[in-house]
Amino acid sequence: MTADVLDSRIPGITVVARLRAARRRRHALVIGVALLGALGLAVLALTLGAAGLTPVRALAAVVGMGERGDLFVVQHLRLPRVLAALFSGAGFALAGAIFQSVLRNPLASPDILGVSTGASLGAVWALLTLGLGGVAVAAWAFGGALLAAGAIWVLAWRRGLHAIRFVLVGVGIAYVCGSTLAWLLSRAEVREAQTALLWTIGSVADVRGARLTILGVGLGVLALVTALLSRTQAPLALGDDHAAALGVRVSATRAGLLLTAVALVAVATAAAGPVAFVALVAPAIARRLMDDGGAALAASTAVGALLVLSADLLGQHLFPGMSVPVGIVTGLVGAPYLLWLLSGRSERRTAAL
Repeated sequence: MTADVLDSRIPGITVVARLRAARRRRHALVIGVALLGALGLAVLALTLGAAGLTPVRALAAVVGMGERGDLFVVQHLRLPRVLAALFSGAGFALAGAIFQSVLRNPLASPDILGVSTGASLGAVWALLTLGLGGVAVAAWAFGGALLAAGAIWVLAWRRGLHAIRFVLVGVGIAYVCGSTLAWLLSRAEVREAQTALLWTIGSVADVRGARLTILGVGLGVLALVTALLSRTQAPLALGDDHAAALGVRVSATRAGLLLTAVALVAVATAAAGPVAFVALVAPAIARRLMDDGGAALAASTAVGALLVLSADLLGQHLFPGMSVPVGIVTGLVGAPYLLWLLSGRSERRTAAL
C-alpha cells in the first residue's frame, strides 16, 4: 500500500476514532450519572422515615457501627428495601433492553409479552390454590415466568424465531395469564386476595433474607452471561442476513439472549413481583440519553435501578401516612409513555430498533 493511499485514509480513520471515543465518553457519563444518582437516593432512603437518621449515622449502621436501634432500622428494615429496589430495577431494565434489541421492537417488554404476568400467575396460584408461602411462592413465580416464556417460544416457532410473531404470541399469552389471574382472585377470600394482590402489582417492601440473596446472586450471574453474549448485539441489530454474513449463528444467539432475558425477569419478579413498565421505559430513557440507537445494556441497567429506587421513595414519602407499592408508581409513569409510543409520535426515535 503506497504512502498516498495511507495519507488519504488517515483522516477518515481519525474521524472514526474520535467518534468512538466520544461515544465511549457519553456512555461513561450516562452510566456514571445514573449510578451516582442511585447512590445519592440510596443514602437518602436510609435516612428518611419515622426513625430519622443523619447520613453519617445511616452509613455507619450499614457497616455495623452505631447504636443498636440504628443498626436494626438500617440493616433489617431500610437497607434490604433499597437493595431490592436497585437489584429488581436493574434486572427488569436489562431484560427489557435485551428483548427490545433482539426483537428490534420498542414494545417488546416482559410486561406486554406476558412473561411478568406468567410469574404473577405462578405466585398467586401457589398462594391461593396450594397454600404456600415465603420462598416457595417466589419459586412458583419463577416457574410461571419460565412456563409463559416457553409457551410463547413453542407457539411462535416456525422454522425459526421471528420477532413479529414472538411479540404477537406474547400478547396473547399475556391475556390468557391475566384472565386466569383475575379468575383466581375473584374466587378467593378477601384476606387471601389482599395478600395475593401484591404479586400482581409489585412491591419491594418485604424483600429480604433468602429472597434478596437469590435476587442479588441471580442478577450478578445473569449480568455476566449477558456481558459474554453482548458481542453479538451489534450484528443482530443489522438484521438476520447481515448477522449471518458476519458469522453470527442467528437462531442460537437470539435464543441465548432471550433465555437470559427471561431468566432476568423470572428472578426479579420472583423477588419483587411484576414492577410495571420498568423493562419498557428504562431502555428507552437510556437510548435517548445515549443518542446512538444501540442496545445500551449497561446504561439501561443503571437507569432501571435509579428508576425503581426513585419510584419506591416517592411511593413511601410523597403522601404522608400512606405507602404506595412501587409497581403503582412505575405504572403511573409508564402508562403515558406507552400511549405516546403507540400514538406514532416516537416513530422516528425508535426506528433504529
